[in-house]
Amino acid sequence: MLILAIRVCWGSGVFIRTIGVDEATGDIAALYEAEQKSMGCVMEATRCWSARPDVIVPIEALLHQIRDGFSLGLVDFRLITFVAARFVPSSYCCHVYFSALSKALGRETALAVHKDYRKAGLSEQRVEMLAYAEKITRNASSVTEHDIERLRSVGFSDLNIADIALAASFRNFVSRYFDAVGASVEKAFLDPDPVVRSELAVGRT
Repeated sequence: MLILAIRVCWGSGVFIRTIGVDEATGDIAALYEAEQKSMGCVMEATRCWSARPDVIVPIEALLHQIRDGFSLGLVDFRLITFVAARFVPSSYCCHVYFSALSKALGRETALAVHKDYRKAGLSEQRVEMLAYAEKITRNASSVTEHDIERLRSVGFSDLNIADIALAASFRNFVSRYFDAVGASVEKAFLDPDPVVRSELAVGRT
């Protein structure tokens, strides 16, 4: 069992039965404990995967494999995730990744990216990267070879392009699952400004 010191930081509660920190054992307990150490709490987004105990560990492993080996670095991974969440739309992931990007790039830049990444002062390469992520999220079947050539023209390798597609597609998958089972954003990730919170609430409020 997990020690009582582990803190729960979820929102209003998911719609389905999940494994709580007080009943977790084995690999799930270890996963919860690792998230407690890295995040300061166990997120509702993590806990909701435990409705399928056989899935939670490989899902988390896939996230870490994509993110930790991301060829463009953590900030670009988060930018792609943030923009994909905007167009899913996923309020949960917008709040969480706005918080992360505010620390990495500054709050005003993160807010500008959310409003319109094309006018946020980003490099041409990053704009093209995010346009690709947006297109994947809106309708991946609309992607053409021309889109890939545009990415190559601004300096992306095929590995980079595959990583962008993986990050955007993974966010589409997990964000839709979170909404489907009722995961809600934790207070720790909510911006103190109610106007900003409202702007980030692109889906479920």
